[in-house]
Amino acid sequence: MSGLLALLDDVAAIAKVAAASVDDVVGQAAKAGAKAAGAVIDDAAVTPKYVSGFSPERELPIVWRIARGSIFNKLIILLPVALALSAFAPWAIAPLLMLGGGYLCYEGAEKIWHWLNPVPPDDVPLDEEIYDAEHLEEDKVKGAIKTDFILSAEIMTIALAALPPNAFAFQAAALAIVAVGITVLVYGSVALIVKADDVGLHMAAEGRTALTRGLGSSIVRGMPGFMKVLVTVGTAAMLWVGGSILVHSLAEIGFAGPEHVIHDIAVAVGHMVPAIEGMLEWTTKAVIDGILGLIVGLALIPVVGAVTPLFARAS
Repeated sequence: MSGLLALLDDVAAIAKVAAASVDDVVGQAAKAGAKAAGAVIDDAAVTPKYVSGFSPERELPIVWRIARGSIFNKLIILLPVALALSAFAPWAIAPLLMLGGGYLCYEGAEKIWHWLNPVPPDDVPLDEEIYDAEHLEEDKVKGAIKTDFILSAEIMTIALAALPPNAFAFQAAALAIVAVGITVLVYGSVALIVKADDVGLHMAAEGRTALTRGLGSSIVRGMPGFMKVLVTVGTAAMLWVGGSILVHSLAEIGFAGPEHVIHDIAVAVGHMVPAIEGMLEWTTKAVIDGILGLIVGLALIPVVGAVTPLFARAS
């Protein structure tokens, strides 16, 4: 009997360790996923445009197809690559992060550039071929999955860099949780966004009470403004996260000066108002990182404009 009790104690102890390990993996995955906020917000802001113009009954199936492609990108392609980098080429993570940070800065700066310099309607190129709805949907889904691959690569690289050096299984589990969790978050949000106007229209037309009908009308009227806010927040987040990645990655490869200067400025600003010192420090650092991200992004626009035609000719 005593042997059985001892065995049960051992099993309970192992279960506690296993539970703690799971909690640790989930906790580290949550922290790593939070580091990818800029790419996540941009993903949620960009994806709805791929379902615009389709009939309401095709919106959710299209979102589901893109989400499946996103899971494939993250789990089947990018997760093994990330684990291989961690195991065999950890030195490459910082340069890859800088490339990803530069991409975020470029994307954010390009959006701002187009806002300030809109293309006249007559200058917008038109497609030479007119596709039927099925081919158009196929092209839209493929384009969305390609865009997702770039953003997913950035998310997985950021998450990998944010994880502490641990065993292979720990990193694999944490990255898998990040991949699935962020995909559910992004495409669940996208599904809600693209169907919100339909829900609002239904409430406005079929609501049993004046309150319900008024709420539905408010949703319909508010969605265009909400989308503009989402795009603005996504752009700001890209510049902030991109600039932050560049500054931190420079420190990782031996150029810590910019990071120290930004930290000192943020601390000095925080000391001005002790009651909200932490918030002021974080805000100051985010603003400076965002400004640096904008400068880098604007500098990359002509570079990308010159290089892109070369790749187009080569393909």
